Amino acid sequence: MFSKILVANRGEIACRVFQTAKRMGIATVAVYSDADRNAPFVRMADEAVHIGASPAAESYLIPEKIIAACKETGAEAVHPGYGFLSERASFVEALEAENIAFIGPPAGAIAAMGDKIESKKLAKAAGVNVVPGFVGEIRDTDHAVEISDDIGYPVMMKASAGGGGKGMRLAWSEKDVREGFEATKREGLNSFGDDRVFIGKFIENPRHIEIQILGDKHGNTLYLNERECSIQRRHQKVVEEAPSPFVTEKMRKAMGEQCVALAQAVDYHSAGTVELIVSGADKTGESFYFLEMNTRLQVEHPVTEAITGVDLVEQMIRVAAGEKLELTQDDIGIDGWSIENRVYAEDPYRGFLPSTGRLIEYSPSVEGWSDDGEVAGKPRRGVARGNGSVRVDDGVFEGGEVSMFYDPMIAKLITWAPTREEAADLQIEALDSFRIKGLGHNVDFLSAIMQHERFRSGELTTGFIAEEYPEGFEGAPASEAHLRQLAALFAGAEFDTQVRAGKISGQLNGGGNPPSNWMVKIGSKSFDVMLEEGGATVDGHRLNGTWDWRVGQTFANVTGDNTIVVQVEREGVRWRITTRGASHQALVLPARLTAHEGHMIEKEPPDLSKMLICPMPGMLVKLHVAEGETVQPGQPLATVEAMKMENILRAEKEAVIAKINAEEGESLAVDAVILELE
Repeated sequence: MFSKILVANRGEIACRVFQTAKRMGIATVAVYSDADRNAPFVRMADEAVHIGASPAAESYLIPEKIIAACKETGAEAVHPGYGFLSERASFVEALEAENIAFIGPPAGAIAAMGDKIESKKLAKAAGVNVVPGFVGEIRDTDHAVEISDDIGYPVMMKASAGGGGKGMRLAWSEKDVREGFEATKREGLNSFGDDRVFIGKFIENPRHIEIQILGDKHGNTLYLNERECSIQRRHQKVVEEAPSPFVTEKMRKAMGEQCVALAQAVDYHSAGTVELIVSGADKTGESFYFLEMNTRLQVEHPVTEAITGVDLVEQMIRVAAGEKLELTQDDIGIDGWSIENRVYAEDPYRGFLPSTGRLIEYSPSVEGWSDDGEVAGKPRRGVARGNGSVRVDDGVFEGGEVSMFYDPMIAKLITWAPTREEAADLQIEALDSFRIKGLGHNVDFLSAIMQHERFRSGELTTGFIAEEYPEGFEGAPASEAHLRQLAALFAGAEFDTQVRAGKISGQLNGGGNPPSNWMVKIGSKSFDVMLEEGGATVDGHRLNGTWDWRVGQTFANVTGDNTIVVQVEREGVRWRITTRGASHQALVLPARLTAHEGHMIEKEPPDLSKMLICPMPGMLVKLHVAEGETVQPGQPLATVEAMKMENILRAEKEAVIAKINAEEGESLAVDAVILELE
């Protein structure tokens, strides 16, 4: 076994690997950039080596710097985490040349699976289902019909050079092919100057399912069940779970055996994941097809660990050291259900714009990692809660910064419970307890998904978010009963605040007791609240319970008819409560002042229509206009880079550029004025 390993990564995955290495008695080495100098993973390691500037291209992506750090510290092996150098075959070869072990698969397997065309050929040769299709010259409409009949309907006819939804026709029958083939060719020629057409199987109600593979260097390969990863936004996974609510035992076995065959065909060892696209419309469970193989540890590996009890990082280390797997396929079972939500630094209320900056407050529902990492005898489940457990994998800290240079993920929240419904309920409870201030985050959005009727039913596809939130996210809907409960809490918060204020010494009127009857206005709805012993009456409905304020009114643990956890804040004359996937603002007045509420003057928001405002912190990489230039609606004005993505800001109306306030290359804060219009 290795005596010292280096992790060529950062953030939560570096922390995750260090945790297992320390438990195994292995010394650890971190490498870090300028931006990560004070990061938790650096403090967690036994040794740390500075490798360069903040951009990954100047630090984490330079193999020579990783190898130099190994030589400096005497590290015998490198765990790559995910991303960065984890799937670069040349990096593995460079390590081998220096007699440094790679905690991952062989270079040949990485190279073979990294080529999209070659990997599909290998998969087909290994007996893995691949999406039926025809790439080549299609002579005419009759030939197109012949190909489509052979593939099986429905099929997608697509211009080979197409993009942006142009040059595409869905055909459900021979009639559709005959009507649409020539039109597809013409659209391809007119839009892209190329009339070649690709015909492939159309996957109805597509689900994204992946199989976890684990193999050693002695020819033993296992599959550790599947993960459902269908809930995605712009092809980025948001929610993962294991097992899948769709996959049957028969389907699981067929998928697993095909993926094992593929792994063995490329002499694969270590942990890896085979991604499949599955037709949710096929209830037989036979319509699953190979997409690609990820030759590394996946972000979502904790859900597999939770239902199998297998520490995947430990197995990767043991395999790299030459050990045989002690597990057999018969040892791999499914115990309970696990769900993972990715907490991102992005604002769902503003179109999911990236959000960077300092974590003024950060308190996850579980403080760090469980010391023993074990619940009910199963490792890697986190901290017990009720019938299940909650685990938080993170690499950030309160007062630290979420940098513009790296991925916007703040943390991974993983729950385990005996059933899927209980695991989802635990997610809602834990998300309500997450405390993040200083930047935008998607906690409300994740909670809303966990409560969504379609998610609870398990009827998932890769189009879930686009289909269920076509106009964006505005918070999870609240029932009348829930709003009545919130009204009681708002009134209780105001009452307690006034009680405390009344105890301040030296007041002219000597303090006094606040009233018990309140008017609470949440949005456009008004509620009559009477606070009473052991609860409240809201619009004639009796609510039993108490509220327990903690951390200076920022948290309230409410017990009674329904136990909920809320976050409470005072904002000027109003209150804000965040819970159950939504944020609610309320005005709370003594009932005797209700008649005067309509006379309160509302502050007019400033007119920003003549300014181009930076919607997120980032770097201005390009200005597309100059002062004095006339612009048209939709015309690009500026491009801002944030979280490794470029965002084009466009004109909303015809105008003239009056003044430019920023320069290319400048770092901008959120709401910074880039330019002014006239």
